Amino acid sequence: MYSLTVRDHMMIAHSFRGEIFGPAQALHGATYVVDVTFERPELDSDDLIVDIGLASDVLKQVLADLNMKNLDDIEEFRGRNTTTEFMARQVFERLAAAVRAGHLGSTGAGLTGMKVTLGESHLAWASFHGSL
Repeated sequence: MYSLTVRDHMMIAHSFRGEIFGPAQALHGATYVVDVTFERPELDSDDLIVDIGLASDVLKQVLADLNMKNLDDIEEFRGRNTTTEFMARQVFERLAAAVRAGHLGSTGAGLTGMKVTLGESHLAWASFHGSL
């Protein structure tokens, strides 16, 4: 299996519900380093996994909907704790939709898997990995 990873970041604000979160129940910010690993079993006819420039552009577009936003104000997240784990899945689903819609061009057609990792610090990160 071949893989290629691109990186970007997003800055968000949010709060959590539940005693387990302690002081993070209050509104606070986070800057996530976002790594997306694209997978395919064979290289395409140009010996690529995916076009790096295109993958970077599509990731930036997906993150633009979340970047510099208070996640508490986004309707689809109402009633949810927008934890790092939860947000990794959200980014994955949005990117998967972009892949299915052809936004990664012909190189995106051969992708079989993807992993999204959100790093909230040098000590902690969470990922969501799935098939395409």
